[in-house]
Amino acid sequence: MARVKQRTPELRDRVVDVAVSTLCEDGMSGFTTRRVAERASTSVPAVYELFSDKDGLLRAVFFEGFRRLGAELVAIAETTDALADLRAVIPVFRRFCLDYPPLARVMFSRPFQDLDPDPEQLAAAPTVREILVGKVQRCIDAGMLAGDPADIAHVLLALAQGLAVQEAGRWLGTSADSVNRRWEVGVQAVLAGFRS
Repeated sequence: MARVKQRTPELRDRVVDVAVSTLCEDGMSGFTTRRVAERASTSVPAVYELFSDKDGLLRAVFFEGFRRLGAELVAIAETTDALADLRAVIPVFRRFCLDYPPLARVMFSRPFQDLDPDPEQLAAAPTVREILVGKVQRCIDAGMLAGDPADIAHVLLALAQGLAVQEAGRWLGTSADSVNRRWEVGVQAVLAGFRS
C-alpha cells in the first residue's frame, strides 16, 4: 500500500487512532513512532510534522483517551436520582480501564517521563473531570453527599483506578462475584464517608 503523503486532519486522526491501537495491542514497550507510522501507512517524518516528536504523539494519545472516556461518560443517561447517576460512572470507568489497560496507564499515571501536558492542553480535555465533579455536585445539591465536590471526585476516581489496577492484575478476587463485591464494598464505603 502506498504511503499517504498529505499532512491532513484526516491523516492526523488516523495516526492518533493507530497510535492508540498500537499502544493497546503492543503495550508501552512496543509503542514506537516508526511502528505507528508504518501501521498508519505514512512516514516517520510525517508523524513528526504532525506531532513535533514522539512526546507530541503521546500527548495526542493522552488526550484521545480522555476524549473517548468522556464520550462514554456523556452517554450515560441522567435520571432524577443523583446518587444513582454518580454510581453509574463507576462501571463505565471500570470497563474502560479493563478494555484499554495501556491507554488507561498513559492517561492516569503518565508512565512516559517526557509526558507533561501544559495547563492549556489539560484545559482542552477536561470533560472527564467536569463530568465526575458535576455528578458529585448534583449529589451535594440534593443533600445526599457533603464535602468539596472536587475532593470527593478525586477520592472516588482514585478508588476506581486502584480497583481497576487490582482487577486487571487478578488481585481483586478469583471469581466474578468476589470481584464485583469488592467493587461494591469500595464504592459504598467511599460514598458513605461523604454522606451528609
